[in-house]
Amino acid sequence: MQDWKRLGEQITEWILDYAKTNGITTLVVGVSGGIDSAVSSTLCAKTGLRTIALSMPIHQIESQNNLSMKHCEWLSSNWNNVETDTVDLSVTFDSISHALGSKGDSEMALANTRARLRMVTLYAFAASNNGIVVGTGNKVEDFGVGFYTKYGDGGVDISPIADLYKSEVFALAGSLGVIKEIQEAPPTDGLWDDGRTDEDQIGATYQELEWAMREVENPSKAGLSDRQKQVMERYLQLNKANSHKMDPIPVFKNGDR
Repeated sequence: MQDWKRLGEQITEWILDYAKTNGITTLVVGVSGGIDSAVSSTLCAKTGLRTIALSMPIHQIESQNNLSMKHCEWLSSNWNNVETDTVDLSVTFDSISHALGSKGDSEMALANTRARLRMVTLYAFAASNNGIVVGTGNKVEDFGVGFYTKYGDGGVDISPIADLYKSEVFALAGSLGVIKEIQEAPPTDGLWDDGRTDEDQIGATYQELEWAMREVENPSKAGLSDRQKQVMERYLQLNKANSHKMDPIPVFKNGDR
């Protein structure tokens, strides 16, 4: 059985070792109010290194913004190496949306623009403070269905929880003492004005996606139910469609040299 407290300590040590090896003195992490960013930022705080936790609302739904702010308050009250800040990118987003015009204003394009604005902000803080940007993606999102924005929340320097399934992230959150409201909130990427959840977008729960990912890696001999067949079809569909995010960038090889 997994010792979640020990796992948290191991990841914290891993982050700290990477930072020391590379002469990094600051960890920068975006805090959305979701479980993944809550866990990643807490692990950063536990390193003892200067940790900047950024809330970056863009016309954010109040409940999401409130969770982000509550987590930032919880971090700063528990670790004196944590600094929190809020950078409201709403006006910046509106300006870019206006400049793009009708050729760049599709719903998906604008959602991805939000994520990329946050990435730019995180790297501005990192570059100004001898820091690195710490990722918040989990295994299902980063290596299963590619549920992230390319060069948005996928643009990071290290990924401390990217080898953890969502259920493992929740278990780790419990051992770290992450506030209950975040542990109980429906997972969402916070990129939509209507507050749609991850499940709304994907068409399957994380528990179902974990099953599909494990099933692909180690197929069982048991027959699949109708729902399992639906989930597997959706998992494979997303895995293929988003492979461009998860695979290395194609590079033309000059064979005439």
